[in-house]
Amino acid sequence: MAEQLIDSPSRLIDTKIGRLADWRGEILSRIRGLIKQADPEIVEEVKWIKPSNPLGVPVWEHAGIICTGETYKDKVKMTFAKGASLDDPANLFNSSLDGGTRRAIDIHEDDKIDEKAFKALIRAAVALNTSKSTKGAVKAAKAK
Repeated sequence: MAEQLIDSPSRLIDTKIGRLADWRGEILSRIRGLIKQADPEIVEEVKWIKPSNPLGVPVWEHAGIICTGETYKDKVKMTFAKGASLDDPANLFNSSLDGGTRRAIDIHEDDKIDEKAFKALIRAAVALNTSKSTKGAVKAAKAK
């Protein structure tokens, strides 16, 4: 537990990737790099730390949650918090398609990642978050 109190979220994510030590760690590391390339202002967080998952779930935020990166035995799941509101012309979303808010991309060991389309999806999610936070700030300012 002391590790979580001392380490930054980015270091916890580094530790999680290092402990995976297989294709899932490589995928999560690569995706993390794409997220940072798409939005250098992205903030890394770690949420949902519990005994069964002591390193928690990596979360990327910019004016709210953009996406989470969960690892399972057979996949890395990138869940976009507001994915249902995003255009996905490359059809990257392949999971959680029936949800009203979230959408996910399940990446399996031999899957190829369309890096350009993934970065565009990250930028679209950031634009959605920042447009809503800007509108909220404008409404709040007008109400005063």
